[in-house]
Amino acid sequence: MIQFENITKSYGTHTLFENVNFQVNPRERVGVVGRNGHGKTTLFRLVVNEERPDTGSIIIPKQYRVGYVKQVIDFKKKTVLEECMTGLMAHERDHHWKAEKILAGLGFTKDDVMRSPLEFSGGFQVRLNLAKVLVSEPDFLLLDEPTNYLDITSIRWMERFLVGWPHEVMLITHDRGFMDKVVTHILGIHRKRIRKMVGDTGKYYAQIAQEEEIHEKTRINDEKREKEVQLFITRFRAKARLANMVQSRVKTLAKREKREKLEKLKTLEFSFKSKPFHGKYVFTAKDVSFSYNTDKPLIHRFNITVGPRDRVCVIGKNGKGKTTLLKLLAGMLTPQKGDITYHPVITKGLYEQTQVDDLVDTRNVVEEILYSNSDVDLQAVRDICAGMMFEGDAALKKIQVLSGGEKSRLILGKLLVTPVNLLILDEPTNHLDLESTDAMLAAINNFNGAVIIVTHNEMFLHTIATRLIVFQDKGLEVFEGGYQDFLDKAGWQEEDSIVRTVQGDAEKDGGSNRPTKKEIKRIRSHFLSQRAKDLNPLKERIKETEKQIEYQERKLEELSQGMQAATEAKNSTTIENLSKSIFTCQSAIDRLFDELETVTETFEVHVARFDKELERLEIKWK
Repeated sequence: MIQFENITKSYGTHTLFENVNFQVNPRERVGVVGRNGHGKTTLFRLVVNEERPDTGSIIIPKQYRVGYVKQVIDFKKKTVLEECMTGLMAHERDHHWKAEKILAGLGFTKDDVMRSPLEFSGGFQVRLNLAKVLVSEPDFLLLDEPTNYLDITSIRWMERFLVGWPHEVMLITHDRGFMDKVVTHILGIHRKRIRKMVGDTGKYYAQIAQEEEIHEKTRINDEKREKEVQLFITRFRAKARLANMVQSRVKTLAKREKREKLEKLKTLEFSFKSKPFHGKYVFTAKDVSFSYNTDKPLIHRFNITVGPRDRVCVIGKNGKGKTTLLKLLAGMLTPQKGDITYHPVITKGLYEQTQVDDLVDTRNVVEEILYSNSDVDLQAVRDICAGMMFEGDAALKKIQVLSGGEKSRLILGKLLVTPVNLLILDEPTNHLDLESTDAMLAAINNFNGAVIIVTHNEMFLHTIATRLIVFQDKGLEVFEGGYQDFLDKAGWQEEDSIVRTVQGDAEKDGGSNRPTKKEIKRIRSHFLSQRAKDLNPLKERIKETEKQIEYQERKLEELSQGMQAATEAKNSTTIENLSKSIFTCQSAIDRLFDELETVTETFEVHVARFDKELERLEIKWK
């Protein structure tokens, strides 16, 4: 357990949060939400002493180990596997299988783990840092945007891994679907306050919206009542017989706590401009092939015809060719074989991360957007700037001083200037907070044109995909249908990390020949040990959750009996108090049943995967 007591943190005149108190209890997985710049990452930095609070203290038990993924790359070992094993605790220094399991889940192949860490891209190097923290099994795991450099199969693995995590977790992510699947609690930073509550982001934001609506209605009613009292005082101040009443109202006004009007919070507000299109198809790709290496085509004989309202999501593991395909469809690359034919009136709009390199540092935000379309007037550009959260003087900031997130918003603003009928988007939610990601999803939904989008965000996939372009180990294919249809009918050809480890052991020990009885016994023992290590924490969580449900149901029965007695006695005060307690108890039961369902499903998936692989190995050894 870790406690935050009366924490205040400011930078100059800008206060992030003040006098906040909360604690993270054993086995809680807490999702931290709040707009960009409101202090989420600062909160993490306070925990690991990279920052100090202005007031208050963070109480961490002795021998309590905190794991935090660093962005700094400082590798000392010759191979990825050896580097990952440096994160193992002292008594586990030789447990290479544990490191192999984590690395496999994060997308490193058997060949990758024997390569030098310095050969990999920055994204994979950050993954390695993440793996080193995960294998250390800290008591408190801090994850700041862990999905940023993960592909969809690794994200799905990470979900299962965290749900089975036996200790505490605090998580920041712009992927709302990922957060809701993982967390047990939400910690919201909102208007300089921090609130922790049981549930997911939907419950948290609904609660905030309800409270702010009540606040505003109460403020308006208070102002109305205050005007009426002021009018009474003014009219009857001179009336001697009403002096006592006037003075009473004067005192009432003096004591009344004034509710301030809530400041409007900045958030992304935009929509894509659509250009009319009446054709039957937007473009057709026929037998398109492309490769950076002539020995192995990255894209081979690819075919698709896209309609005017299609929502085509491009999904798959990193390094398989998703961005290359998008560049081919956008005209940034030319197919080596085959053709891409566009309808004559098509206007494309592209959002792609490398566009950051094309920004001119000496221009300001307004100038950069104006250069994208000289036919747009200044006021329209200013409106776009405001929608992208560059209001007032912020729109005059030079590009060279913008943060990564601000540059991403600027690229998006440039895309909004010109009406288009085909949007091509490459991971557009990177650098966006949850609120901005929701705004992006709504804008894509409302766009009256075709959309091709690369994304690892499963909430996006479930919401918008009508067709899929899927990169898997066996190659590239077009799937006709939504994402849930894909999961039900085809699914990911991903191997569980345990499977990879066992397969690797089998190959090393027996190659293509049948292993000896001693080798089979060792491999089976290792496999069953790993199975127990993964499943036992889930079993314990199921058992503990069932125990809590039984306790809450007994408590609810007692409260219900008390309510019946209070109703018969017509004791209104007791009825009111019991009603609140019953509501709280019932909410806890609902939340526990939701958690039980999630954990049970995860447990069953793990069991099925282990059993299937064990059966495959048994058949192989016969």
